[in-house]
This record gives sequence, C-alpha cells and structure tokens, in this order.
Amino acid sequence: MIGPFERLLRPVLNALDPEDAHALTLRLLKFAPPLGAVRDDKRLAIRVFGLNFENPIGMAAGFDKNAEVPNMLLRLGFGFVEVGTVTPLPQPGNPRPRVFRLQADCGVINRLGFNSQGADIVLKRLAARAGAGGIVGVNVGANKDSPDRVADYVRLIERFASVASYVTVNVSSPNTPGLRALQRAAALDDLLARVIDARERVVQHAGPTPVLLKIAPDLSLPELDDVVGIARSRRVDGMIVGNTTLARPSGLRDARIAKETGGLSGRPLFALSTRMLAETYVRVEGVFPLIGAGGIDCGAAALAKFRAGSSLIQLYSALVFRGFGLLAEIKSALTAALDRDRLDTLNELVGAAAAAVTAEPWPQ
Repeated sequence: MIGPFERLLRPVLNALDPEDAHALTLRLLKFAPPLGAVRDDKRLAIRVFGLNFENPIGMAAGFDKNAEVPNMLLRLGFGFVEVGTVTPLPQPGNPRPRVFRLQADCGVINRLGFNSQGADIVLKRLAARAGAGGIVGVNVGANKDSPDRVADYVRLIERFASVASYVTVNVSSPNTPGLRALQRAAALDDLLARVIDARERVVQHAGPTPVLLKIAPDLSLPELDDVVGIARSRRVDGMIVGNTTLARPSGLRDARIAKETGGLSGRPLFALSTRMLAETYVRVEGVFPLIGAGGIDCGAAALAKFRAGSSLIQLYSALVFRGFGLLAEIKSALTAALDRDRLDTLNELVGAAAAAVTAEPWPQ
C-alpha cells in the first residue's frame, strides 16, 4: 500500500518547500491506518549494544525530531528509530528557509539548528509508548543559548535513560555555533565523563542504557585519534559515523544551491562518511560497535557501510529521493550478499573491507 501511495504523492512533496514536505509526511504517517508488522529474514537480526535488532536498518535522527511517529516507522520495516535531536528547552532553530534539496545530486543541505519541542513533550510521548516494543533511541543536544552545554547533556541523559533504548550524544551538528568544539579532546573527555557518570547514577531505576557518540565526518585523522581514544577510555557503548558535512565535494551539479550554508547529506556525503567510518573502525579495534550513516541510497551503498565497519546503518536523506521502498531494496541486497558469500550472519560482513578502504585515496 505504501509504495503506490508514495509514487502518487512524491510529485506533490517535491513541489513543496522541503520543510513543508517533511511536515506533511509526518502528518500523513501520524494518521495513516495501522500496518501489519514487516517480517524480516531471520539472518538480518543482530545483537548490538546489548539490544536485539530485528534488522540493522534504522531511521536516523532528524526525521522524527519530536517522537511523533516512531511506532509507525517501526511498522514500516525499520529495525530501530532514533528520535531527536531533543534539547532540554523548546527552541525554534534557525530562520527559514533552512532546508534545500540538491535534486540533481540526490543531496540535502540543512541549517535547522536543533529545532525542538523540548524534552518535556518528547518524554511524555516516549513514556506513553512504554511497552509498545521496538528499539527507539533518543538523540540529545544542548540548547543554543545554554550557559552550560555539558549540563544540558547530563540532564537529558538523566531524564531519558528510563524511556530510551539508547541515548546518542550529538556534538557534531554544524548548525549550532560552537557545538563541534565539544569534539576537542579536553572538552570531549569532560563531557563523556559527566555523561557516563549520569548514566551510572540512574541505572538502578532506568536500567543499563547504552550511550553512543555521534561525530562529524569533517574531523582530521589526528582529531579522530583523540575522539576514539577518549570514547574508548570513557567506555561509551558505540559511535555513529557520522553527521552532515560542511565540505562541498567536487562535481556537485546543483552548484547554486550548494553555496547555501549548512550541513550536506545524501549521496554526496557517501564517500567521505564511508572513509571516516573505516578509519574509525580500525581505531576502535572491536572495543564497541559502530553505526554507519551518510549517503546510503541503494543496496550496494548499504553493503559498503557494513564492509567498512558498521554493525548497523541509518537512513534519512535518501528517503527524500527514493521513498520507503528503499528499505526493502536494502534488505534484499543484504540477504543476497549473505547467500552469495555463504554467510550465516551480518556480523561476518562487518569490517571486511575496512583496511582496504583506509588505503584508498582520500575522497575529493
């Protein structure tokens, strides 16, 4: 049912401002009739961060910022959903227009700036779905005008640990001034120390909530050395590689729109994000798993992420151009790869090509 409806609706969505199209999509999902659960090949199931995923394909943070439709997304066939980014207090984000399609490049530029309805509303929605099942993580970020951004993250960990399957510490958005400075060694070490301490303080009533770190693909390799070393020493449960990029790869065809300020996602991000994924994988040395994100718009791209080192993947921008049918395409590609290589589990694919990827010329 979703496929034909999407094909009819896509011209309408493409004619709208991207942010208006997104709002309409959320509204349609919110009021769509219930769907039967999608049944996945059992070989796609994977255990990561101590959680059992029915399949490894997640909806990335940014689509369902305020936890309005996580249940519907799970019924559409996602193995997990990450809501947010959620800030402690409501904030409007940056002025509109702030989302731009690069239609010819299958890319998106956004400068949203953590627009959020705030922690209170999201917490109520997640508490209301308690017992509904499925893996729903929460991506958290600091308020733009916060006098103590680290305290914001601590407060959010304390509040969401009991209702989130996992919590992602987002210090890599390029659209909040100064936020990426929290990726610098001393600042990151202090942040993660306080975040993990907060998680441990609430573990008795909240349970063992995994804490992940989401990083930018624009880090230099020495900076990545520091980030991975600190993440390992502070015992985070995993990392997401990565967020949007401020870089503009050569060869973009929508040159005028490419000049817009903000983070670039979608197909143009694939090469850089996959290289950074592989670089992270070889540095992590199996201490914790990784989620790969950035430019996954077909089955081959998804397979490349697993081979570069991801145990799970996340989609978002590609759905603008490919629709939810991309989910089935990726699942088919993964099962075909398992059949072709005579593998029993996805774990056998993870990191198989990471060393080779790091030996390639740097993406331009």
